[in-house]
Amino acid sequence: MKSRFETKEYEFLEIESRETEDGKIVSVFLNNPTSRNSMTWKMGEEFADLIHSIRKEKVLPRAVIVSGRNDVFCAGGDLNLLRSFSEKTFSQNRRDMRKFYGFFLSVRKLPVPVIAAVNGHAIGAGLSLTFGCDLRIFADEGKYSFNFVRLGIHPGMGSSFLSPELLGKSLGGRLLLTGETFDGKFAKSCGLALDSVPKTEVYSRAMELALSLSKAAPLALQELKKNLYSWKQLDSALKKEAESQARNFISDDFKETIKSILEKREPKFTGK
Repeated sequence: MKSRFETKEYEFLEIESRETEDGKIVSVFLNNPTSRNSMTWKMGEEFADLIHSIRKEKVLPRAVIVSGRNDVFCAGGDLNLLRSFSEKTFSQNRRDMRKFYGFFLSVRKLPVPVIAAVNGHAIGAGLSLTFGCDLRIFADEGKYSFNFVRLGIHPGMGSSFLSPELLGKSLGGRLLLTGETFDGKFAKSCGLALDSVPKTEVYSRAMELALSLSKAAPLALQELKKNLYSWKQLDSALKKEAESQARNFISDDFKETIKSILEKREPKFTGK
C-alpha cells in the first residue's frame, strides 16, 4: 500500500521514497525552477502539509532527507512574496510571517532524523531551513549566507535562535550581523555541517548517512529528538522575529531593497 504523501502531487516539491531492509527513507526536494527554489507561500503550505502527512503515517520512515532540485538548495524568500510584504500593514505582516516560518520549520517537529542535503547555494531563509534540520551535508562550492540585514530586515525563519544554538553566540552572531558568505568547507570546519563534499556527491552522502541512521532503534531516536530541542524557546524567538520583520517591511529601507533588486544595484539605506 502506498503512503498518503506518496500519492499526493505537489507543485513546488518532489518526493521520493526508498525502501530498505530496515525501513523507508523519504527524500523531499524543493523544486521551484523559475526562481532557484525560492520560497513561496504555496511552497510553504505544501511543505507543511507533507510534514504533517509524514508525521501521521502508521509506520514512520527511518529518516528524511531535505534537498533541492535545479542545482541549488534554496535562494531564500521569493521576490514577489517579499514585495507583497512591503504592501501590507504591520499587523498583517506580523501575523503572516509567523505563519510562514511555521510552514517550513514544521520539519523540526518530525520525530525521525532529518538530514539537509544542501546540494548548492542556500541563502537567507533557505539557509535557516537547513539549521532546522538535525544534520547537514554541504556542498564544497556552495555559497551560504544569512543576508537578511543586507536586505534591510531582521533575520527570520528562526535564524536568530537557531544560529546561536548551533554555533554559539560569537560565530552565530557574526554570521547574522555581517551577512557574510561562506562555503561548505567552512561549514564543516566550524561544526555546522557533518560533512562537505562536491555538490554532485551531496545527496549520495546524505543517503549514506540516512542508511546508517536507519540501523538505530527507531523508538530510541524518536525519544531522543523529543529531548534534544525546545520548541517553546524557538517559538518565542519566532514571535520576536515576526514582529521585528513586520516593522522592517514597512520601512523606507525595505522599499529601497525591493527597488534596488529590480534595478540590479546595491541598496542605499537611510535608516528610515
